[in-house]
Amino acid sequence: MRRKQARTLAAIFARPTQGSILWADIEALFKSLGAAVQEREGSRVAVILFGQVRIFHRPHPSPDTDKGAVRSIRNWLESNGVTP
Repeated sequence: MRRKQARTLAAIFARPTQGSILWADIEALFKSLGAAVQEREGSRVAVILFGQVRIFHRPHPSPDTDKGAVRSIRNWLESNGVTP
């Protein structure tokens, strides 16, 4: 994992939850963890990681991921042993 992905991971686990994390940075973090990212209908994105498939909505028009999605990502990563 590169330094930028480590910073993104730390931002995901920061309290209070941040609502200013770029989706592109989160997607790069997933890929650095070995995920496959597939485009779905509309703004949906399937992330295949830890033998699981999670569907997320790519934010638009703003590139920032909302707090609810960040919490969901944090819980998913933490339940699979990924922490900063």
